[in-house]
Amino acid sequence: MSAEPDQEFVEYLVKNLVDHPEDVKTERTVDEMGVLITLHLNPEDMGQVIGRQGQTAKSIRTLLRVVGAKRKSRVNLKIHEPEGSKRAVRDESPDKELSSDIDEFKL
Repeated sequence: MSAEPDQEFVEYLVKNLVDHPEDVKTERTVDEMGVLITLHLNPEDMGQVIGRQGQTAKSIRTLLRVVGAKRKSRVNLKIHEPEGSKRAVRDESPDKELSSDIDEFKL
């Protein structure tokens, strides 16, 4: 069974971004809201697909909407968070340090 062009596009794009292309899998479901492509990948590759502040994922979604519009369908992407993936938690942001320094100088 051949995958749809939107699904093939996501797989092609993501496989060329990640370190473990063999682990990239997609599921395509269609309902009254449109097409939903769920992306499964290696936990180590999550950061590469999401990107800084989500920019890479946002760009993939934008390109996917263009592919869908060409075929007159609404296409969305869901990135499945695999077991064992870890989100980086920042202890202190630079803005917090700056605001605390500014507070010290208030009169």
